[in-house]
Parts: sequence; structure tokens; C-alpha cells
Amino acid sequence: MQNRLKIERAIKNLTQDDLAKLIGVSRQTINSIEKGRYVPSTVLALKISKIFEKPVNEIFELEDSD
Repeated sequence: MQNRLKIERAIKNLTQDDLAKLIGVSRQTINSIEKGRYVPSTVLALKISKIFEKPVNEIFELEDSD
């Protein structure tokens, strides 16, 4: 799964730690999502989309291999 999380964070001028605190996870979780090592749960993806005021599919995109 590809994601635009790092880009969206930069647009809102948020650090990984800032975003983590807003959605109640660790900074390491945000880092893992950005690097594609961790696929967020539906609830987590929805929380992220709410923060950035964008639909989930504008932040996260399935790849053919998914």
C-alpha cells in the first residue's frame, strides 16, 4: 500500500510526533506507516483522513500486489 502521509504532514506542517499525538499512536507507528512497513487499521486510516480533511483513498492507495 502506498501512502501520501509524509506529504500531507508537510502540507499541514506537522511532525510525526504531532500527528501521533493527535490520533493517539506512537511516533514509531507514524514512521512505519510512512515507510510502508505497517498498514493502518480502518479506524486509524479514518482518523488520519479526518485530520487531513481528505478521503482515505486520497491518502492511502492500494497497489496491484495488495
